[in-house]
Amino acid sequence: MNRFSDNELTRNDFLGGRVRLWQPRAGYRAGVDPVLLAAAVPATRGHTVLELGCGAGAAILCLLARVPGVSGIGVELQPAYADLARRNADENGAAMEFHEADLSTLPAELKQRRFDHVIANPPYYRAGAHSPAADQGRSVALGEGTPLDVWFDVAARRLAPKGYLHMIQKADRLPDMLAGCAGRLGSVEVLPLAARAGRAAELVILRARKGGKAAFQLHAPLILHAGDRHEKDGESYTTQVSAVLREGAALPGFTGQ
Repeated sequence: MNRFSDNELTRNDFLGGRVRLWQPRAGYRAGVDPVLLAAAVPATRGHTVLELGCGAGAAILCLLARVPGVSGIGVELQPAYADLARRNADENGAAMEFHEADLSTLPAELKQRRFDHVIANPPYYRAGAHSPAADQGRSVALGEGTPLDVWFDVAARRLAPKGYLHMIQKADRLPDMLAGCAGRLGSVEVLPLAARAGRAAELVILRARKGGKAAFQLHAPLILHAGDRHEKDGESYTTQVSAVLREGAALPGFTGQ
């Protein structure tokens, strides 16, 4: 599939409508994860951002909407999603470049560039660790095709000195993430994301810095929902998380934020 037809798409609001995103009805659809990832990045005006595996553009477009004056580039393996990301960028007024490429074989022009930030939301499941999705696009997005270590290698090579990598992943992949940083990135911080107080974290956001020397930090979990159980229809996000998702606030929990 090279392009989605309009009747295969829905248009959804992010950041309280500041970002409107076309997404496939039946393919991979962005939820809150890329919004939380974007909110963790301490970007400022003039910074450059590269997203590896950008999909339809949810994370990087939310970052650009939150921090004016940031320039972004997205890399996406699947042509239909790369095309959708371009459309979403145009319709959200974001001047961006998108490249259709396997991240392990980036275009030569990208290999000559360095970025202040790299962000990534790699597939959550190891190859063979989940049942394949019926939709090919969703299957590629969820199931690991490129080893996680390669994501870290590519990110580290593309970062400028003192640049930051931010990655969101399943909590059980944390050992692989730390191994990916070893010898490449330092000043590692990990923010666990727990659905409710008293529950184990299902996701983590990792921050690491090229050339960083600070000690490892494991932060207290960020609790996403208020209360100890889901008791009624509708959203139950905490005040802090709701501000991130609806108002474009920075994600609390990391050093300096």
